[in-house]
Amino acid sequence: MIIIGATSGIGEHLARHAVNKGYTVGGTGRRIDRLKELREELGNQFYYAEMDVTHFSESRSTLHSLIEQMGGMDIIVLNAGISNHPASSIIAMEQKVIDVNISGFVQLFGEAFLYFRKQGHGQLVGMSSIAGLFGSSRAAPYSASKAFISTYMQAYRQRCNKLKADITVTDVKPGFVKSEMIEGKKGLFWVAETEKAVRQILKDIEKKKSYSYITRRWRLIAWFIKLIPNWVIDRI
Repeated sequence: MIIIGATSGIGEHLARHAVNKGYTVGGTGRRIDRLKELREELGNQFYYAEMDVTHFSESRSTLHSLIEQMGGMDIIVLNAGISNHPASSIIAMEQKVIDVNISGFVQLFGEAFLYFRKQGHGQLVGMSSIAGLFGSSRAAPYSASKAFISTYMQAYRQRCNKLKADITVTDVKPGFVKSEMIEGKKGLFWVAETEKAVRQILKDIEKKKSYSYITRRWRLIAWFIKLIPNWVIDRI
């Protein structure tokens, strides 16, 4: 299993949980010090590589190098994402979110898909969000990017079915999970402990589910959101 974005939050805890369950795990991220700490903690079952997903050519090359070090890849978890970024303007901030959450995601998703097609099997796991079910005035690029990820993965799931490829596409849709991303934010509810969230994520990965709502109760919210008319959502 390779986790793109393993230096904090869900990615870091998932790496730890997966290794403890016997998986060989590769982790990537920009903060190399945190990856080294994970290696010291988890030992030889954890491999790591520094990666900035917005450096497209370099990140694709790094992925293949990590695969080679590990002796192969059966599962990739595309977890790298941001909700905002310090920038000189709103436009620059929103562009950075799009560069990471969409462009970075597409580059590595496509590379992994080609690898799995050649290999004959594999599982693509992408982290979208409940936030992708509706536009948010407070986080326009983030909610839009997560909607893109879900739709993109749905299209690839259809492609795999038409190709009769033994490739599973799993869309993980977390609600609020304790992490650096939500620190200081108000008005949150049903905030899940990170360890509980990653236990459910890994279980759904192992079951090769197409959709994974984290935690389970968020499935009810997702169904409810789909019933709300757009004119109501536009006034929230």
